[in-house]
Amino acid sequence: MKKIGIVGGVAWASTVEIYKTLCQLAQTRAQTLDCGLGPTGAPQMPEFSIESLNIARSQSLRGIEGDEASWAGFDAYFRAALLRLQASGADFALIASNTPHNRFDAITAGLSLPVLNLFELVAEQAAALGLRRLLILGTEPTMRGQALPAALARQGIEACVPRAGSAERADLVPLILQLQAAPQPAAAAAQIHALALQTLGESARTGEAAVCLACTELPLAFPAHSEAAAFEMAGLRYLNTTQILAQAAFLTATQPLTKLADTVNA
Repeated sequence: MKKIGIVGGVAWASTVEIYKTLCQLAQTRAQTLDCGLGPTGAPQMPEFSIESLNIARSQSLRGIEGDEASWAGFDAYFRAALLRLQASGADFALIASNTPHNRFDAITAGLSLPVLNLFELVAEQAAALGLRRLLILGTEPTMRGQALPAALARQGIEACVPRAGSAERADLVPLILQLQAAPQPAAAAAQIHALALQTLGESARTGEAAVCLACTELPLAFPAHSEAAAFEMAGLRYLNTTQILAQAAFLTATQPLTKLADTVNA
C-alpha cells in the first residue's frame, strides 16, 4: 500500500476518525484477502505521516471573503504542512477538514504531491446517488464559498445553504464546537435534521435531495452511521464527508501508482 500523508488537527476528532477508518479498512482487507497478511500473519497496514496543525492558528489566519490576498497566510500554513508530508515520502495526501478545501487550488499550487480533493469526491458521490439538490452544512467559509457548489454544478447538482443571517445558520458554529468538545449526539442530530427540513422544504422528501455534512465534526452527531459514506435517517439522506474522504483515501492507497492521477488533484 502507498504511504498516506494526512494534514490533521483541524479538528483533531475528524483526524482520529479518518485514521481509524483507514486502519479498519486495512484490517478488513487483511481478513478477506490472502495478500492482506504479512509473513507473521499480521495485517498489512498503510504507512502514515500526519501533520497535526493548530486549529486556533488556522482559524486566526482565515481571510476575508472577496479579498484574495488576505488568505495568503492561511494558504501558506496548509501548503507548508503538505510540503513536509511530501518530504516525508508520502505517495499522496489528504486534508482532514472541509474548510481548507475552499482554498484547495491555492493551497496545492506548485506541489508535486498528489492531494485528494474532498469537494470533487463529494460531488461524485452525490451524482452516483442520483441527487439533484444538496444542502451544505458546515463552517461559514464553506457555506459562503463557491468551491463545493462549483464541484456539484459540474455534476448537474444544485447546492443550497441555510438562509444567511438566520438564527439556525448562526447556531451551526457553536454546534460544531460542541461536537468537538463534548458531543451530545441525539440533541445535535435533532437540530441538524430540523434545519435540513426547514431549508429543503418539500424537496427533502423527494429522494433527489440530501444533506451534506460538510464539516468533518458534524457526522459525530450520527454515531450509528459513523462508518457510512451515505445514510438515511427519518426519511432524509445524508452524506458523511469524513467517510467519503477516508474511503477514497483507502482506495487510492491500494491501487497502482500509475492510476493516482485519475483520482487526485482534480
